[in-house]
Amino acid sequence: MSLTNLSDRIRKHFEKGKPLHCFSSLFDAIDTFLLTPRTVTTSGSHIRDAVDLKRIMITVMIALVPALLFGLWNTGYQHYLILGQASTFWKCFAYGFLKWLPLVIVTYVSGLAVEVSFAQWRGKQVEEGFFVTGFLIPMIMPPDIPLWIVAVATIFATFFAKEVFGGTGYNFLNPALVARAFVFFAYPSVISGNSVWVSGTTDAMTGATPLSQLMNGGEPVSSYLDMFIGTIPGCIGETSKIAILLGAIVLLYTQVASWRIMLSVIAGGFITGSLFHLTGLCPVNGWQQLLMGGFLFGAVFMATDPVTATHTKTGKYIYGLLIGILAIVIRVINKGYPEGMMLAILLMNIFAPLIDYCVLQIMIKKRKKNIRQHQHQS
Repeated sequence: MSLTNLSDRIRKHFEKGKPLHCFSSLFDAIDTFLLTPRTVTTSGSHIRDAVDLKRIMITVMIALVPALLFGLWNTGYQHYLILGQASTFWKCFAYGFLKWLPLVIVTYVSGLAVEVSFAQWRGKQVEEGFFVTGFLIPMIMPPDIPLWIVAVATIFATFFAKEVFGGTGYNFLNPALVARAFVFFAYPSVISGNSVWVSGTTDAMTGATPLSQLMNGGEPVSSYLDMFIGTIPGCIGETSKIAILLGAIVLLYTQVASWRIMLSVIAGGFITGSLFHLTGLCPVNGWQQLLMGGFLFGAVFMATDPVTATHTKTGKYIYGLLIGILAIVIRVINKGYPEGMMLAILLMNIFAPLIDYCVLQIMIKKRKKNIRQHQHQS
C-alpha cells in the first residue's frame, strides 16, 4: 500500500463530525509535510512557476544543512577542547547531535502546538513556515540552554510574532529572532557571558567568543582562518562561514533569497566596521566584523526572510545596508550586548513596510513627472 493510499484511508477519521476532527489540522500538517499538498492552484494569471511555500521551506532547510552539520561537530569539538580531552570526529559529532536533538524536538513540539491550535480554531491548514522557524531556533541558541526556556521562547515567538497577526505571510517580525530576543531580555544569564557558548563549561571555564573578547576591550585572539572555518565557540549554526556561504549559494541559485539584501548587508557591515577601525574606535577591522558572531548567518538566512524583508528592488538595498550599519554600530557602542545583528534585523523588520512605501511614492512621483513632461513636449 502506498503512503498516499494509507493517508486517504486515515483521513476519513479526521473529517467533520468524526471523533478525531479536533486533530484534523495536525493530521493535515503531517500529511502536507510528507506528501504533495492536496489543495494547489492549477490556473490563473498570477501563476508564475511551480514553486510553492513548501518547496521554498524545503530549499531553505537544505541550505541550512551545511551549517548545521558543521555546528554539530564543532559543539563537540569545543566541549572536548576546553576539557583537554582527546576526541575523534564521530565522538564530537555525536556529542553535538545529542545536544541539538532535544532542542529541535522541544522547539517543534511547542511551536507546532501553537500553530495547530490556531489552525484548528480558524478552520484552516497549518502553514509550512514554522518548519524553517523550528529549524532555525535551535541553531541560534546556546547548546546548554534549559529546554523549558526554549519552549517558552518558541511559544512566545509563535504566538506574539506570528499567529496574532494572522500566521505565515502576515507577520512583520522574524519569529526565530523574536525567540532569541525573548531569551536575551527575559533570561540574559543563559545567553550571555563566556561560559554559555561551549557545552559543559562552568563559570570557572572560559569559552569566550571573538565578540565577547571584543566586548571586554581586547582584540579577538581567533585567527581569520579559525573564524572563517568556524572552529570557535558560538551557536550551532553561526560559527562556520564556509558552511553559511554554501547555504547562500543554494538560496541564490534557487532564487529563494535576495542577493540584493545579502550584498547590501555585507557592504553596510564592512564599510561601517572599517570606518570604526580607521577612526580608532574599534580594534577590529571590517573583515573581522563580518567573520565574528552571527553577522553572516543573519545576512544570509535572517535578513532575507521574504515575509519580513522589503519587496521593492531599491528598498532591498536600503533595508540591507541599514541592517549592516546598525549591526556594527550596536556592537561597537553597546558594550553590554556584543552581538548587534539580531536587534538590527528586528528593527529593520519594523521599518521594512515604510521603506517600501517611500520607494513606491518616489517612483510614482517620477512617473507622473515624466508623463507631464511628455505631454508638454507633445
